[in-house]
Amino acid sequence: MIYIQIFLAFFYPGILGYGGGPATIPLIEHEVVENYGWMTTSEFSEVLALGNSLPGPIATKMAGFIGYEVGGVLGVVVALFATVAPSLILMLILLNILYRFRNSPRVKRLSSFVLPAIAVLLAEMTFDFVKTSYDVIGLVITAVIVVCAYFALEKLKIHPAFVILAGLVVGGVFL
Repeated sequence: MIYIQIFLAFFYPGILGYGGGPATIPLIEHEVVENYGWMTTSEFSEVLALGNSLPGPIATKMAGFIGYEVGGVLGVVVALFATVAPSLILMLILLNILYRFRNSPRVKRLSSFVLPAIAVLLAEMTFDFVKTSYDVIGLVITAVIVVCAYFALEKLKIHPAFVILAGLVVGGVFL
């Protein structure tokens, strides 16, 4: 039964996550944290941070880690298959359709209607992570980290991997 749950937990985000890894993260979080209760929000954010610090697609890294934690080696296989197969199948079908109608104004508007929904999902996830950080390390440290990360990413144009690495170092030293 656990392997069916693992499959469904990663299959739904794979089907519904239009826009790639960042769009699927809130969906995976919902399944793993809220629906099945395999992790807390804090644990999920640690898995996300670790996954972001490694090269490659985030959804498959998270599926591999969570699948292993929940169901061992077979859990990894099930989670990875559930993550990749729906996207691959849908991509082949949709690309064929989009290619046929690539000059249609409706197809061009499709992306402009989907982007705000993805932005809301990412904003909600960010709020949950900031709230968890506030609960664990307090308002001042959370605010300092948020401001420093924003400044490093937006003003100094530092690569996100280095900002994540700095966050890991700060967390390891001070926490």
